[in-house]
Amino acid sequence: MTARTRLTAGRIAALACPPGKSQAFLWDTDAPALLVRASPGGRKTYAFESRLHGATVRITIGDVAAWTLDAARQRANALRQQTDAGIDPREVVRQQAAERQAAQAAAIAEAATVAAAWADYLTERQPHWGERHYADHVALARAGGKRTSRGTQGRGKTLAGPLHYFMPLQLRELTPERVEAWAAKEAKARPTQARLALRILRAFLNWCAADARYSPAMDGRNATSSKKVREALGKPKAKADALLREQLAPWFEAVRNLPPTAAAYLQGLLLTGTRPTELRELQWEDLNWQWKGLTVRDKVEGERVIPLTPYLAHLLAGLPRRGPYVFAGIKEGQPMSRPHRYLVQACAVAGIEGLTLHGLRRSFGTLSEWLEIPAGVVAQIQGHKPSATAEKHYRVRPLDLLRLHHERIEAWILEQAGVQFSSASEPGKLRVVAGQ
Repeated sequence: MTARTRLTAGRIAALACPPGKSQAFLWDTDAPALLVRASPGGRKTYAFESRLHGATVRITIGDVAAWTLDAARQRANALRQQTDAGIDPREVVRQQAAERQAAQAAAIAEAATVAAAWADYLTERQPHWGERHYADHVALARAGGKRTSRGTQGRGKTLAGPLHYFMPLQLRELTPERVEAWAAKEAKARPTQARLALRILRAFLNWCAADARYSPAMDGRNATSSKKVREALGKPKAKADALLREQLAPWFEAVRNLPPTAAAYLQGLLLTGTRPTELRELQWEDLNWQWKGLTVRDKVEGERVIPLTPYLAHLLAGLPRRGPYVFAGIKEGQPMSRPHRYLVQACAVAGIEGLTLHGLRRSFGTLSEWLEIPAGVVAQIQGHKPSATAEKHYRVRPLDLLRLHHERIEAWILEQAGVQFSSASEPGKLRVVAGQ
């Protein structure tokens, strides 16, 4: 039975929950959908109750101490109009709450800076990236301005990364026009680095567009997709720097006069075809002297094992052990820094122009063709992905098979360079002499 009466302040005050009951109700006659609910603890609240599509709908209006009786009746009558029209008031409330949340999220996104979103982006994506890829993101957005040993009398300062220009901006301010102006400026100073920065920026903005925190500020666009941006930076030109066979002798002679660590590193690049960073970060624990193998931390496959050839073994065995890295730098526990400066120095002596560290990797692949080494062997040593189904699924080359070909490549390069040594000697004690 429903207890109905005309609600008054006195009747509401007199309402109490009977002992042993969980609640007690009193319905109003003036607003039939309004009721007062009393709990065992003495709390009393106004509530709305009606029927919609055969089901009971009950919504709390508020505490009787906070709502006047007239205000509660008006609220109940308004809710009754919605149910009479077939509208569920609870859905209306949920929709309004969702709209408020969306408006708040949009306001937050509108005020968000590129730097804040960038920090979240790096935190979320770092577990999915390699160390080198993450370091590129950090370097490209770096503020710069720190003291460095480079420059006149060691008073130089580091330059800001190409993407640092965008960091103070709000996301909504990152427009195609701004990116076009940035690209036109960067193309004059550092186009190669700017092209990398543009690719990274495009991926970052795609992430923002898919992230609920920042998508409201993106407006469904990616500011890097402008045709003018691509035209300003241009297409990268294919590099072709590599050592010619006749350049090997003067190059080796110049390199072997460098400090031992630098000399071993540069010769190692040419004799293994590894990526510059892969070899620079080689650690002593990666050398297997018993089975003559090198474990290379591959940016594509995670790691790969390549042969430790006789001459390279001699070079590495003769290096001092200062910390975990084979090619140790001046700073304790760090690999050597800026190895390209030694290559520039050696090439100046040898009269070779335009050769880069990556050009030594390219030289390994190019010079191998003189011996007609299977392309799949060279690719596996260098860490290239298989280029054909047969290579990917039907060629498994163990270390000893790779060594058969790799030692031929090393011996031929040294022969062309005029370097002679006895591979039967113990590593580190090989007697190396320049050929006539």
